[in-house]
Amino acid sequence: MGLKGFVEGGVASVIAGASTHPLDLIKVRMQLQGESHVPNLSSVQSCRPAFALSSTANISIPTTLELPAPTRVGPLSIGVRIIQSEGAAALFSGISATLLRQTLYSTTRMGLYDVLKHKWTDPDTNSMPLASKIGAGLISGAVGAAVGNPADVAMVRMQADGRLPVDHRRNYKSVVDALSQMSKQEGVASLWRGSSLTVNRAMIVTASQLASYDQAKEMILEKGLLSDGIGTHVAASFVAGFVASVASNPIDVIKTRVMNMKVEPGVEPPYKGALDCAVKTVKAEGPMALYKGFIPTISRQGPFTVVLFVTLEQVRKLLKDF
Repeated sequence: MGLKGFVEGGVASVIAGASTHPLDLIKVRMQLQGESHVPNLSSVQSCRPAFALSSTANISIPTTLELPAPTRVGPLSIGVRIIQSEGAAALFSGISATLLRQTLYSTTRMGLYDVLKHKWTDPDTNSMPLASKIGAGLISGAVGAAVGNPADVAMVRMQADGRLPVDHRRNYKSVVDALSQMSKQEGVASLWRGSSLTVNRAMIVTASQLASYDQAKEMILEKGLLSDGIGTHVAASFVAGFVASVASNPIDVIKTRVMNMKVEPGVEPPYKGALDCAVKTVKAEGPMALYKGFIPTISRQGPFTVVLFVTLEQVRKLLKDF
């Protein structure tokens, strides 16, 4: 039973992750908007005058030319801009990292949740209290995130690379190349950069997503609103997707920024840690910056959750006799 749960969860997660990857990429790009340390054309430094004046002239010429900050745009505009500047294939940048992440992270969390659910379900009532569902989600999410963090870091960097100036891009060829370069240039520890954030986010997402799906599905069936079919699975999935998006977006923004920051020898990193990143983000951009990318998050989380659970239920039917 335990192994089958991992297989079912893994297959469903890979399909859901691959089909919603462009939305996830747009979400990452939106979450990185407004970072003050990212090189851009909003300020041109050291614009020295091309001519000299006498020392007696009382004329002040600025040495720094400030240009208006770039306008923040929505998910549709970002998607169009990516296609125009990088090509349609850029929407699938980092797809290899997404597939590896789903294989490691989601397979682990889905399988472990299934194991815990079977262990903690009351055999007499064939039900499981909501608190137990949340507990199972917290545990399985934490373990899954620890396993999948390297692929998560690679995925964020590959998705964000296209927004950087050409001379600042990392240009990873694949997830294997990304992991290899990070290990050589920044040390093996860099593969677990932001792991505390990844674990916290995964605990929140898994607990809210899986627990709310099971709870919503049970309520729909108990009240006789729908029969146990695709309609019920889709309805419960939308509830799970919304709850997971609201609960996880703030920590997801911080996680994305910490993972994407460029660390160079002898140069102080943009953020000292998760708390420092959160404080700097709120100070510079306001508290609502923690909900940047919420529209693409929920736009992705909704379809992702629907595809995930509908596929999961179908795979369960196919493997029922195994």
